[in-house]
Amino acid sequence: MSNIQHTTARASYAELARVFLRLSILGFGGPVAHIAMAQEEIVERRKWLTREHFLDLVAATNLIPGPNSTEVMIHVGYVMKGIPGAIFTGLCFIVPSVLITLALAILYVSSGALPQIESLLWGLKPVIVAIIAIAGYRLIPSALKNRLLRILFIASIGAIILFDLPEALVMIGAGLIYALIRVRLTINTAGSILSGAILGIGDRVGMLPSLVAQTVAATAASPTLWDLFWYFLRIGSVLFGSGYVLIAYIQQDLVNTFDWLTSQQLLDAIAIGQFTPGPVSTTTAVIGYILAGVPGALVSTLGVFLPAFVLVILSAPLIPRMRRIPLMSAFLDGVNAGVLAAILVTVVDLARVSLTPLAAGLETGAAFSVIAVLLFALALIAHLRYKINATWLLILGGIIGVIVGAF
Repeated sequence: MSNIQHTTARASYAELARVFLRLSILGFGGPVAHIAMAQEEIVERRKWLTREHFLDLVAATNLIPGPNSTEVMIHVGYVMKGIPGAIFTGLCFIVPSVLITLALAILYVSSGALPQIESLLWGLKPVIVAIIAIAGYRLIPSALKNRLLRILFIASIGAIILFDLPEALVMIGAGLIYALIRVRLTINTAGSILSGAILGIGDRVGMLPSLVAQTVAATAASPTLWDLFWYFLRIGSVLFGSGYVLIAYIQQDLVNTFDWLTSQQLLDAIAIGQFTPGPVSTTTAVIGYILAGVPGALVSTLGVFLPAFVLVILSAPLIPRMRRIPLMSAFLDGVNAGVLAAILVTVVDLARVSLTPLAAGLETGAAFSVIAVLLFALALIAHLRYKINATWLLILGGIIGVIVGAF
């Protein structure tokens, strides 16, 4: 069993603020994109953490409920500055995104429409995909250290694509298989235990929306601030995986059961959450604003993110100890192989979307956009070969998107 040393460089609060505020403002593309961008900033550029240490933090977030990418940011803050650092980095990552989302929610409610910013996002997407691809490439030596981990990596890709299993479940499954094999259980035994674990976890995950629904008063036509806070606090306490899982819960509870939202309002709230950078879970700010104005947005956001802070602060001291226990160290190694598989699948999925023509642009008849492909290739080469800061590449992509949308 490899003995991974966790080393940490020093950083000031001002440096932490610069990094995590930038990640919040430019963090488009969902949880995996946020983690990939954080890995670039924290590991590659500033070398605050080793790749192995960063991967262990990512793996650990899959063991606790809450939005994964936000928990990674909180974990990094804890490693750098303890509990004050965890709170500081978490707020730096969440607050700017919430403010941007809230501004769009106010505009949406007042005008009944969403602002047209597709051109800007279209230009950002190829650059984001390039950044994620590079981050995944750089993690390969740390995550795929032997043949078995490479096999688990390929199997994890198949599980995500062929069986449409949740990424968090696949990561945990990869960790269980690798840990069981490393303690010399047979593959058949490992497979049967894993199958039982998957079925058990799957049943629990499937029950979570109804369990949460049963604990909230569903009769109120107009929810109070307490109703909103209590609902989203419970969701944040049981939400495994990325913030996208949140959407399924909200559809089941707030639309189908409580009748607090219409389906169209939920779709618009999701769209605003997609338009804006930072955690996908800031969609709760839009929902809270629709239901109860600015106070509703604030209490909903507080409710969904508060458990992440508490759970990370409680679990963070255990991660170094996990590496000293052979079984748990093997589990983390297996989860890391699943994390890399999720990054690859995300790159492919986002590439399908990001390299298509802009509806308002010049290439509406083409299957893919030559401009988007060139922008992706330029970002890939500039970032990987010439070490150009990702922020400048994102700004360039946004400018090109606005120009293409104008014609």
